Amino acid sequence: MFSLFHRGPARLTPQQAHRQSGDGQAVLLDVREPPKWRAGHPSGALHLPLSRLRTGRALPRAAQGGPVITICRSGNRSRQAVGILAARGVEATDAAGGMTARTRAGLPVTGDRGHSGGTA
Repeated sequence: MFSLFHRGPARLTPQQAHRQSGDGQAVLLDVREPPKWRAGHPSGALHLPLSRLRTGRALPRAAQGGPVITICRSGNRSRQAVGILAARGVEATDAAGGMTARTRAGLPVTGDRGHSGGTA
């Protein structure tokens, strides 16, 4: 069902991350800072900036107890988030290429007020 999580640090394509978060196999967690989140984030994603995750902030309730897919702008911070989450015992992977790749793939992005957003 969620086989890529069992192979170690494999990254998901934007399409795989969208599909797996959309069908409930995992929660998509955007780890960018608030201004970037407000500019545009994956539809249906939860938000927890990497800076807060590093300080020990708990995952949003909806992300607890199941697999998590992290995403940022390009993939660097989301990869760091995977390491932090794995150290906490969370089953996690990230979306390769981040929001940049997601936008190029034509996947839905929502802005601050529910409108179609960008990828700042």
